[in-house]
Amino acid sequence: MARTLPPDGPMLVALDIDGTLLSYDGDLTDAVREAVGAVREAGHEVVLASGRSLLAMLPVASALGIETGWMVCSNGAVTVRLDPASSQGWATEDVVTFDPEPALRLLREQLPDARYAVEDLGVGFRMTEHFPDGELEGEHVIVPMEDLWSTEVTRVIVRRPDSTSGHFHELVEHLGLEDVTYAVGWSAWMDLAPLGVSKATALEQVRRRRHLQPHRTVAIGDGHNDLEMLRWAARGVAMGHADDAVQTAADEVTGPIEDDGAVEVLRSLLPPR
Repeated sequence: MARTLPPDGPMLVALDIDGTLLSYDGDLTDAVREAVGAVREAGHEVVLASGRSLLAMLPVASALGIETGWMVCSNGAVTVRLDPASSQGWATEDVVTFDPEPALRLLREQLPDARYAVEDLGVGFRMTEHFPDGELEGEHVIVPMEDLWSTEVTRVIVRRPDSTSGHFHELVEHLGLEDVTYAVGWSAWMDLAPLGVSKATALEQVRRRRHLQPHRTVAIGDGHNDLEMLRWAARGVAMGHADDAVQTAADEVTGPIEDDGAVEVLRSLLPPR
């Protein structure tokens, strides 16, 4: 039985996207859309928090009917405030960057055949070669590896379609990437972010700006890039299909994405009828 926090005011409800709200094929069900809408109508602060870039998150916010509020993008390196009155529909609130050169040099030695990309906020990506269709949004510019570390960036993506996430975990342990925060995705995909930056660090800043108490926080996620967020929240909920590490980090486990597991949690935040 899902527990409900006391109805003593609004809560910050942090929601991962892929594998939590959307299936891994990108499908959004009516039940999830309606539950997110109902939580917002109840007065809670819904914050989408994803490893996705800003450009990849905007269509999801639109599909959920979210036009105002906060979004945590790029695993916490970018925080924006949605504002329909602005020319772009959003305003940057916080951006954290880092020098990717040391990590990229190490990775290139071990994975010379991998594909590498860095995010250009609100524009797209510079990359060493094209990624599989549909994986990255915005403009794609092919550049030499050296161009990727010519400036500080918010995010680096490493992709090796014929590899596995397990191999990426082993590689990171072997290399000892100490100057960055990293997260390995469910596929052969790895994100590098500034050291110490995560969804949790960005969400904490949003919580403080919204003047919400720490016990008024809820988070739902399914991936390793959600671990810090689930531990940060007063009520951290792992999706039922998440692996043991994610479920152990959470306070409770809901149903899997196939059963719209997030819906049960979201409905538990609504006032009784």
